[in-house]
Order: sequence, then C-alpha cells, then structure tokens
Amino acid sequence: MTIAQRLDQIRQQIPPSVLLIGVTKQVSVSAMKEAYEAGVRDFAESRLQEAIPKQEQLQDLKHISWHFIGHLQTNKAKKVLEHFDWIHCVDNLKLAQRLNQLVQEGVNSPKLCLQVKVLPDPNKYGWHIRELLDDLSELERCKHLKIEGLMTILPLGLSESEILAAFDQTRQLAQTLKQQSSLSMEQLSMGMSSDYLLAIQQGATMIRLGRIIFGDR
Repeated sequence: MTIAQRLDQIRQQIPPSVLLIGVTKQVSVSAMKEAYEAGVRDFAESRLQEAIPKQEQLQDLKHISWHFIGHLQTNKAKKVLEHFDWIHCVDNLKLAQRLNQLVQEGVNSPKLCLQVKVLPDPNKYGWHIRELLDDLSELERCKHLKIEGLMTILPLGLSESEILAAFDQTRQLAQTLKQQSSLSMEQLSMGMSSDYLLAIQQGATMIRLGRIIFGDR
C-alpha cells in the first residue's frame, strides 16, 4: 500500500477538524515528499540534527509547518525555536521560562503545548497534574509564550478503557487549566498510530502519526 493510500484510509476515519501530523523520525525525504503530494503539510521531528537537513531539502515546498515532539533540552532551545512552528514537548517550568526569555530577546515564537503525564511513566517526560497546577501562576508570567494546549503520550500496555480514561483526563485537565488561568487550552495533541481513534473520541485536535503512514522504520 502506498503512502497516499494509507493517508486516504486514515482521512476517512478522522473529522476534518483534527490536524494530522506526519511523524517523520527516520523517514526519508522522498517519503516525506510523497506524503506532501498526498496533502500532508504538518511534519513532526524529535531530533534537531535530523530535522534541519530535511528542512533544507524541503524548503521549496510551500505551506509546511514543522512540529518538534522530542525531549527538548534547554541548551538546544534556541535552535528549536528558530526552526519549528510548533513545540509539543514543553515539559517543565524551567524550560518554559528559558523559552520565554529567548523569545523576549527576539528569537522566533512558535506555538507551544505543555507536555503532561496523566499516568505515572518513568520513560516519559512531562508535568504530573498536581505539578502543573502548582506551576500555573509561574507559567502565566511567561507572557511571551504562545501556549495553545496540552500534549500527552500514554504508557505502553494499556487497555482500551484505560486509554480512553487517560485521554479524557487530559481533556478535563485542559478545561481545568482554562478555568483557573488565562492560558489558551484549545489544542489537545494526543493520539499516535496505535490509539489515534480513541484520542479523537476524547477530543484530540491534533494526532501524531508515523508508522501507520510511513510503515515500520
């Protein structure tokens, strides 16, 4: 099955209001061009050193939005700000404050999602719910950031009911943050190749799909 055929199948299952982001870690530029020709305009990378050469090779293609979804270290924050339109993985207050400082100094200001862990997972980064609520007032002081919503990645091995409950918990957390602060919480970046349909059921506005589009790496 071609990339275009896979995308056609996926689009038949998702509402047009949900943004489909192609996750292109270890995906060739030629495969990305196939996805572009099939209508994908949003691409996500998790490693800066892999992303920048791809961006250079695809710079002639119009209307591409680049999303950063990997763990972001503060020493790479400036480069990521310069090269991406979205950052989905702002996972702690120190990083948010560093990004705010850089934007204040004149660096590009992409849209951001706060990465949360609604379930314990030692293999994932992100705020626990209580930590995020505690940091809310400090995040509101980051006036230069375009915080748009939440992102989450669930632990492996959950049942369907557990996945649905976790995504619902993320949605409810966004509502709580919206009520308790001035932060915009319109976006929910949740759902990947194995669980995107469940994420959409629970209000996802952005889904991050790699393997189901591009096949196994």
